[in-house]
Amino acid sequence: MNANSLTIEETPHTVQSIHDAILERICLLDFHPGQQLKEADLAAEFGVSRTPIRDALSRITHLNLIETRNGVGTVVKELSNQKIADVYTTRLELAPLIGTLSTTEITPVHLDRIQDLILRAKNLEVEKNSRSYVLINHELHQLLCDLISNSVLRSFWRQAYYQAASVWYRIFDIAGEDSIPSLINELTELQSALKNQDLIAVGHIQRIYIGYGYTRIQQYLFDNKTK
Repeated sequence: MNANSLTIEETPHTVQSIHDAILERICLLDFHPGQQLKEADLAAEFGVSRTPIRDALSRITHLNLIETRNGVGTVVKELSNQKIADVYTTRLELAPLIGTLSTTEITPVHLDRIQDLILRAKNLEVEKNSRSYVLINHELHQLLCDLISNSVLRSFWRQAYYQAASVWYRIFDIAGEDSIPSLINELTELQSALKNQDLIAVGHIQRIYIGYGYTRIQQYLFDNKTK
């Protein structure tokens, strides 16, 4: 069979990979709230039929990040203030469980990854690039997921992250460089915890900085009556 006769099943794009790619674009605000996601366009881009696109979008619907509107189609949702509050309240409760429910051994690979993120975060003080800021946070989330050995907790952690991410990432464009020192401090504290093989500390550090993040959201995105 030559390369031009590959079937849909043999293409490198699976439902999961398409799901992950679309989800990342929503988090990175490449797909912004209110934007229509057209199955035909996505199918053409990924080189698949509409069926895997529809399956991938269905999974993302369960995360409450997209919805189907009559006469419009599938669009990216903008979360209400109450939904954002619910997501952050949940994340604050989940974070300490990283340490109590995980038994992952911290390896030199984990330490190399956090060191790379710290260097890139410090470079933000010079370049002040919003997309770089987003990608650092996104890769930090992936690192934390790799540290969570409890599969149920990891699933909930991922879901809550994705629901919060597109909201949180808007903060950099509003608060600008004020967000950078907090990110550097978070990464530096996490590095110390990882060097000490202390997942309990990792969980508590995450809880602290999720709290800081939610405070900024209240400050910059919510009106004065919404707490």
